[in-house]
Amino acid sequence: MPADIFAKRRNDRLLFFGALAALTAGSIFITNYDPVAGFTSIGKAFVWGASNFYPNARALTKLPDIALKLRDTILMSVAATTVAAIFALMLAMVGSRTTRINAVFGAIARAIASVLRNIPLVAWAMILMLAFSQSQLTGFLALFFGSLGFLTRAFIETIDEVSIHAVEALQATGASHTSIILQAVLPSSLPQMISWLLFMIDTNIRDATLVGLLTGTGVGFSFDVYYKSFHFHEASLVVLMIVITIICIEMMSNYIRRIIL
Repeated sequence: MPADIFAKRRNDRLLFFGALAALTAGSIFITNYDPVAGFTSIGKAFVWGASNFYPNARALTKLPDIALKLRDTILMSVAATTVAAIFALMLAMVGSRTTRINAVFGAIARAIASVLRNIPLVAWAMILMLAFSQSQLTGFLALFFGSLGFLTRAFIETIDEVSIHAVEALQATGASHTSIILQAVLPSSLPQMISWLLFMIDTNIRDATLVGLLTGTGVGFSFDVYYKSFHFHEASLVVLMIVITIICIEMMSNYIRRIIL
């Protein structure tokens, strides 16, 4: 019997990898992609980047303007994430099995989180541009809705992990639903929620650059303008500033996580 099970698993794996190989080969054939040319061009891309894609003295004169756009991008990301976290906490309280009022509202809250979470950020930006055109509000709302879905799901799972013993103890004393949330649920789950919030801020600062390309705002729009006008040195400075900012924010986030967890 064990031999039959191992043989079946081996055959299933072979079938999976065979199907994956066939799908890959079919994709290459349909799209006329040349893998050899793709890999051999990597070296040429590095050579071109070393020759053209680096900040020079002229690009450094644009640093104040780039820094201002980067500041706007960071502030928009933080604002969208923190506002989304407030609404996500409300939905999570309704959707969690530990704190929900009833199963119907809980299912609705989970469904809302699932829908919002599964719509890509780029899709949100495209949808919202139809109503708000290219503006800061479009970028803010795109980050807000993407964060709301993710944080709601993360907060629900965090609350569900809270020790049920503390909740049952308060229920046995006749504590109200609000008291149980304030005295048992939030104190236990708040550190992990803050960790998820910091993670979402990191993610949104990265994604805000892409959103800026679509909405015509922030540092992403600056990169788009410089790159399309063949000002590659200025474009490289934008990329360098984004990378430095993300590394610094990630270091700060990791430090805060070590303190609160």
